[in-house]
Amino acid sequence: MVIYNAKDWLGALRHFHTSYVIRVLLRRVLLVGAYGALVTFIDQHKVNIDLPIDGTFFSLLGILLSLLLVFRTNTAYDRFWEGRRQWGMLVNYSRNFAVMMDALLPDTDRENRQFFARALSNFAVALKGHLRTGVNITELEETGGNDRKALAQSKHVPSRIAALLMRRLQKLKQQRVLTDGDLITIRIYHQAFLDITGSCERIKNTPIPFSYSFFIKLFITLYLLIMPLVLVETYAYFTILATILAAYALLGVEMIGDEIEEPFGLDCNDLPLNQISQTIRRNMHEILMGELPVAQQTQLEGEYQKVN
Repeated sequence: MVIYNAKDWLGALRHFHTSYVIRVLLRRVLLVGAYGALVTFIDQHKVNIDLPIDGTFFSLLGILLSLLLVFRTNTAYDRFWEGRRQWGMLVNYSRNFAVMMDALLPDTDRENRQFFARALSNFAVALKGHLRTGVNITELEETGGNDRKALAQSKHVPSRIAALLMRRLQKLKQQRVLTDGDLITIRIYHQAFLDITGSCERIKNTPIPFSYSFFIKLFITLYLLIMPLVLVETYAYFTILATILAAYALLGVEMIGDEIEEPFGLDCNDLPLNQISQTIRRNMHEILMGELPVAQQTQLEGEYQKVN
């Protein structure tokens, strides 16, 4: 995700080149501009183009297209925001789970504290990979008993980690470390992990219907093809500028919708799942172990030395 200050216009423009969507958009806008220039040249120097389409009717088509794009953008942003809300809930439930276990486990029980710190961290990291190109097992921490090797053979790693968490909770109950009441309370947080996973999978696996997306793209294409033919008689060479501005607005809104409707990808405007999952890992180790993982501690020390 691109981090910027929305109030700093010039600063925000410096990120212009970082967006893949913007680069593709500019190429398409230039292509439409070239088409508008060709139509204008033909009208001014070769054949007089007089398309029998009333300007009022063409304006009504533009209003209809604008309404469709507003609905399209709102639908895409709802998916983006729902994905962010689910990951925000994962952060909160992870912290609540860790705080609960910190209160229930003895300070001297380093083995169980380490297990829950690593397992809760692994769940966020595994969910990130599960929603993207696949779980990278090397990113997961070993929780004991060669669990990481078993996770590599699992087809749904987040669910397997949730199962390991429940097994350890049941074991602690049998050892009378946890009571039935404690287990009932903890199950609320545990169940939330799987609910969040299901919600994220729903967003990822339920794209905008193809017919709807295709209809809007076809509508925009036809609208931009007809626009120079309608405007050239009145605006002459200004038709080129009008076509470029219209193409930038219409194509830009549609392409932004295509990008943000899949919030778990690796595009520059997708959710920062790497940062969120590492925040959860840092929080889990701080709450349960009172220290950062070695890798993150080394990273923070390196950043501190760069600043100083």
